[in-house]
Amino acid sequence: MKCWSQSARFSNPWSLPQIKRDANLHCLRRQASDGADFRGSPGAEVPGWFQEIGYTSVHGPRLSADGEAPEREDLRQVVLTGRLCSALTRLNPEVPTTTITAAVQQLANPNVPGLLSANRQFHRWMTTGLPVTCTDGSEQVGIRLNLIGFDDPAANDWLVVNQLVIQGSQHRHRPDVVVYLNGLPIAVIELKNPAAEEADIWAAFNQLQTYKRDSPDLFVPNVLLVISDGIRARVGSLSATRERFPQWRMIEAEQDLTPLGKHRELETLIRGLFHQERLLDFIRSFCLFEDNGQVVKKMRPTTSSTRCGPRWSGS
Repeated sequence: MKCWSQSARFSNPWSLPQIKRDANLHCLRRQASDGADFRGSPGAEVPGWFQEIGYTSVHGPRLSADGEAPEREDLRQVVLTGRLCSALTRLNPEVPTTTITAAVQQLANPNVPGLLSANRQFHRWMTTGLPVTCTDGSEQVGIRLNLIGFDDPAANDWLVVNQLVIQGSQHRHRPDVVVYLNGLPIAVIELKNPAAEEADIWAAFNQLQTYKRDSPDLFVPNVLLVISDGIRARVGSLSATRERFPQWRMIEAEQDLTPLGKHRELETLIRGLFHQERLLDFIRSFCLFEDNGQVVKKMRPTTSSTRCGPRWSGS
């Protein structure tokens, strides 16, 4: 298995000196014009918002097997295994290549029945490490493989992909935006045009339910679902009903709620919740699972004393 090259990777811009940060943002914006194409679609500004908080963006077809920068063997593949391999190698430098390769195969095909059960198991792996066995001399030693660098956002690979074509069990789908962390699809954003009366924010919600039924593999590592009609934006967990998709209302904890105004909910959500340090905090500390005969995933309410900002009611 070939790991993805890190030569073009950018560090977290918030941890760089201003002059380097500006230079990186300039390169990222140039890359967006070359590789990411949101023009003429809802959320045309989305890649710029992500790039300004340290993500790389790419147009989905470029990653296909016949694309300009192939990272997928076929349209059913949703985990970017090359990036995952590179991240695991970087985060676990003492672990043998054979162990890394086996771990990538397991993560790409976790083989856990039931989407929510698989999502719960994957969340455990993301937060506490993937149990693996390594050879130490003549002995087999059990360790936990780090999937995410929680203490150093710049140690991770942050990517946003638009118009990623996915072959489901029945149909092909094209989610508007998929957010990747170390090659794992941790968020799906579905956007609708506010000018279309029949395509409101709940049409985006319904579209996500279709994706979940027909392409469940995309959601096994999922942390967040986001829906927007260009004016309103809501965020929820994998099992959340409509009533459990709240508005995210802050960017920095010390700011007033809705700092960009009531008509810029999607930008506020992206700049606030998807800020790298805050998202890592959210993954590690604010995702809960309950099992009362049926697995339910919830987003733990937060308080203003945390990096995840003001209290909300998502579940």
